[in-house]
Amino acid sequence: MASLTAKTRSLPNILITGTPGTGKTTTSADIAEALNLKHLNVGDIVKSEKCYESRDEEFDSYILDDDKLIDEMEPMVEDGGCVVDFHSCEMFPERWFDLVLVLRANTEVLFDRLTERNYSEKKREENMTAEIMQVVAEEARESYAEEIVHEVQSNTVEDMEGNVERVKQWVAAWKQNNP
Repeated sequence: MASLTAKTRSLPNILITGTPGTGKTTTSADIAEALNLKHLNVGDIVKSEKCYESRDEEFDSYILDDDKLIDEMEPMVEDGGCVVDFHSCEMFPERWFDLVLVLRANTEVLFDRLTERNYSEKKREENMTAEIMQVVAEEARESYAEEIVHEVQSNTVEDMEGNVERVKQWVAAWKQNNP
């Protein structure tokens, strides 16, 4: 199969990543709607296509089968025009994405969001630590070309709306450079 490149796609693929609770799904859905792109919520794909090996009951999460997930998603992203939403990014091939947006949130905001989701104390603490230690941001920087990775704040509705506007501008520029 030919590798995915911007030259073979008429629309870009965008990855929205960040610690759970940073607003990935809301931001991804808003970007997809604003630009008429497909929103791919990886968590939903993992569940619906059973792309997991087992379940971690302690953290109320799935242990991913990365290979199955990649095989499932490859045909979804190959033509471009997707906004992919997931809290982890290192398993996705670099060739899939033209823009990687890492959402960041202040610890007070994140704590409240995770508490509202009824995360256990242990799961909330793990995610708070991951955000403080910039785990997802570092993972993105190590996995993708520096020029496509951008960290943005996602604390307020205004932040999220601003992020959608930035991505709209970026997509317009991408289209001009990739006719």
